[in-house]
Amino acid sequence: MSIDNFGIKGLSEKEVIASRKAHGRNTLTYKKESGFADALKSIAKEPMVVLLLVASSIYFFTGNIGDGIFLAIAIVLVGSISLYQDSRSRKALEKLKSLSQPNCTVIRDGKIVGIPSEELVIGDSLMVEEGTLIPADGTIVHSNDFSVNESILTGESLSVFKDSEKVDNSIFSGTTVASGLAIATVTAVGNSTELGKIGKSIESIKEEKTPLERQIANFVKNMSIWGGIAFLAVWGINFYNTHDALNSLLKALTLAMSVLPEEIPVAFTTFMALGAWRLMKLGVVVKQIKTVESLGSATVICIDKTGTITENKMTLAKLFTMSHGTISPADGQLDEAQKELIALAMWASEPIPFDPMETALHEAYTAFTPTDERPRFNMVHEYPLGGKPPMMTHIFEDEKGERIIAAKGAPEAFLDISNLSTPEKEKIKDTIKILGREGYRLLGVGQALFSGNDYPKRQQDLQFAFKGIVAFYDPPKKNIGAVLKDFDTAGINVKLVTGDYADTARAIAKQIRFKGYEKCMTGDELMQLGDAELQEKVKETQVFTRMFPDAKLRIINALKANNEVVAMVGDGVNDGPALKASHFGIAMGKKGTEIAKQAASLILLNDDLSGMVDAIAMGRKIYTNLKKAIRYIISIHIPIILTVFIPLALGWLYPSIFSPSHVILLELIMGPTCSIIYENEPMEANTMRERPRPFTTSFFNFRELATSIVQGLAITVGALSVYQYAVAQGFDEAVTRTMVFMVLIIANIFLTLINRSFYFSILTTLKYKNNLVPFIIGITLVLAGLLLFVPPFNAFFDFETLGSKQLSVSLFAGSVSVLWFEGVKWGKRLMAK
Repeated sequence: MSIDNFGIKGLSEKEVIASRKAHGRNTLTYKKESGFADALKSIAKEPMVVLLLVASSIYFFTGNIGDGIFLAIAIVLVGSISLYQDSRSRKALEKLKSLSQPNCTVIRDGKIVGIPSEELVIGDSLMVEEGTLIPADGTIVHSNDFSVNESILTGESLSVFKDSEKVDNSIFSGTTVASGLAIATVTAVGNSTELGKIGKSIESIKEEKTPLERQIANFVKNMSIWGGIAFLAVWGINFYNTHDALNSLLKALTLAMSVLPEEIPVAFTTFMALGAWRLMKLGVVVKQIKTVESLGSATVICIDKTGTITENKMTLAKLFTMSHGTISPADGQLDEAQKELIALAMWASEPIPFDPMETALHEAYTAFTPTDERPRFNMVHEYPLGGKPPMMTHIFEDEKGERIIAAKGAPEAFLDISNLSTPEKEKIKDTIKILGREGYRLLGVGQALFSGNDYPKRQQDLQFAFKGIVAFYDPPKKNIGAVLKDFDTAGINVKLVTGDYADTARAIAKQIRFKGYEKCMTGDELMQLGDAELQEKVKETQVFTRMFPDAKLRIINALKANNEVVAMVGDGVNDGPALKASHFGIAMGKKGTEIAKQAASLILLNDDLSGMVDAIAMGRKIYTNLKKAIRYIISIHIPIILTVFIPLALGWLYPSIFSPSHVILLELIMGPTCSIIYENEPMEANTMRERPRPFTTSFFNFRELATSIVQGLAITVGALSVYQYAVAQGFDEAVTRTMVFMVLIIANIFLTLINRSFYFSILTTLKYKNNLVPFIIGITLVLAGLLLFVPPFNAFFDFETLGSKQLSVSLFAGSVSVLWFEGVKWGKRLMAK
C-alpha cells in the first residue's frame, strides 16, 4: 500500500536536471514574444505620437528648431510614460501567471512531492487522481479504477477507462481525470505533447472584450472621429484665411492633440493589471484581469461548508457500531467492533489518501493497529464515488486470495442495500439526526462478501452488511462570523450550498449565526421544482444540503434568472459546472482540485473566504477609482479643446493662444494624474456599505457624465473669462497666454483634489493616505514656477512673468471654476442625512 510496494522510486535530482536540459520545460510556447519590442511598436502606432511626429517635423522644416526639439523630447517622455505603465502591467501579469500555474504531484527519490506543472520533466513518475488536470503525456504504470475525460483532444464526452495492462495505457496533457488514481511515466512535455502539437490553433482564438472595454473603445473612437472632423475644419478655416498650409496644419494639429483622450485606454489597462496585482498580494489570484472591473457587482455568493466556513481539519470524533447500537467517542479505549469499523472505513478510502477524512482514517488505523495489514493487500477493483446518496467501494486481495470488500459514503446510501430490519433502519436514522444536529460530518461504513472476478457493474448490487457510522468534527473558522457580517454590510446575500447532511449543515450554520439557517432545502427537493418555482424558492432559501452537480447548477441558473450577480465558491470536481456557470467562480488554492481551479475565475490561495471580501472591496475600489480617472480626463479635456477652438472659430484677438507645445505640456501634466494618482487612491469609507452596483453595460449614468461635462465647461468659462479680462486690460498675447495657461494648471490641481470623492469634502479627502498626491502636485507647482519665473522657459513657451494681480486673477478663476462643486457635494451629504 506504500509507494515502495509499487516499486517506483522516481527520478533523482540529477536525472531531473539532465532531462530538463535535454527536453526543455513543460510549457507551451509558440509566439516569440518580446515585451519591450511589442510595447515600442504599440507606442509608435499611438495617434498622439503620430501627431507629435508630424508637428515636430513641421517645426524643423520651417526652421523653428526649438519647438521641434521640444516636441521630439515630448515624444520620448510620452513613450517613457507608456513604457513605464506597460512594464508595471506586464510585471504584475507575470507574477499572476506564475501563481496561477497548476501544480502536480510526482514521485522523486522515493518521496511524493508537489511541484509546479512547468517543472515536470520526461521520465518523471507523475501521480494523477480524480479532479486532476493532466499536465503532460505519459504511460500508465499503476492505476486504480482510473478513467479520463479526453474531450479536449477527441471531442468524445464519455470518460475512457485505462490501466497499464490495456493497449490504451497513455494519458495526455490537457485531459482531466474523471475517476480513480494512476501513476504514469512522463513521455512528452511542452510543445511535444499531443496538445502542444495542435496548440497552434489556440493562437488564432481572440479573447472577447468585456462590456466596459467595448464602451471605452467606442468612447475613444468617437472622440477620435470628432477630433478628425475638427482637425479638418480648423485646417480649412486657417488655410482659407492665411493661405499658409504648414501654419494652418500646425493649428489643426494643436486642436487634434487636445481632443484625443489617449490617457483613457492607458488608465484602463493600468488599473486592471495593478488591481489584479494588488489582489494577488492579498492572496487572491485573478486568472483574467478583466474580472477585476466587475467584482464589485456581486449580489449573491454561494459557499461550501467544508474548508470554506470550517477549518477542513477533520478529526475522527465519534463512532456508532451496529453491534453496540450506541454512540461512543473515538479517542478512548476501542473494542474490537470499533476497531473493525475504523479499519473498514480505512480500506474504503484511497490507498494514498488526499481527502482530510481519509487521512484521518488512515491515521486512526495506524494508531490502534499493532500489525499493519496494508502492505499485504493489493487493490483489485474499485467503484468510484457515485450514486445518490453517494458511496464508494474498494476491493482488496492478498496473495492467498483473502478478500476485503469495504464501502463508505452517506449513511443513507446503505439503508436500501444492506440487510437491515425496520427497527435497525430507524435506529440508524435517529443516530444520523443526533450526530448531525451536533455538527458532525458522517460516513456510513459497510462490508460485503463476493467470490469470483465477475464484479457487478454497480456497487449497489453488492450485498452489504452495515457496520456503523464514523463521525468527524470540522470546527468553524475563527474569522467566519466577521466575514459573513462583512458580506451582509456590503449588501451581498450569502447562501450555503453543501453536499452534507441537512442537520449537520444546519448545526454548523447555527453555530456561526448564519442568517436564515432554518430555511433549508435538499438537492432532491430542489430537482422536483419547475424553473419558475425554483426562482422563487432560491430567493428565500439560505441553506441547500445534499447537493450534487446538477442541483448546484440549477441554483446558479435560477439566481442568474433573478438578475442576481452570482459568485460561487467550490473546490471539487462536481463544482466545475456551477463554477463555470456563475459570474465569478472562486476556487480554493490549497484544497481545490485542478478542475475547479480551471473552471474558476478567481483562486483564494489561502482557502480563506475573507479573501473574497477583500476581492470585492478591491473590485469596488478599482471600479470607482477608474471612473474618477476617466471623469477627470473628460473634465480636463473639455477646457483644453474649447480654449484652443473658440478663439480661433470666433476670430478673437489672439486666435492661436496655444501651440502644439503648450497642449503637449498640459497632456504631460494630466497623464500621471489620471493613471498614477487615482490608481493609488484608497477605498472610500462608504464603499463597502453601499449596495452592489448594477451589472450593466453602462459605465457612466447620465448624471455622472453630465457632472463631468459641466465641470469641464465651468473650467472653460474660467479660462476664457480670464482671456477676455486680459484683452480688456490691454495685455499682450504672451501675458494673455500665460494667464490662461495658469488658469488651466490651477484648475487641474484643484480638480485632482476635488474629484478624489464625489461625496466627501476636500477637507476629508486631504486626509486620505496617497503619497503620490503631494508628489505629483508638487511637480506641477515646480513646473508652473519654472514657466513663470525662469527666463529661458518664459522665452521658449512665449510666456511672460506675471505680476501679483495677474497671477491672483488666474489663481482665483482656476480655483473657483472647480471649487463650486464642493457646494454640490455638501448638498448630497445633507440629503443623505
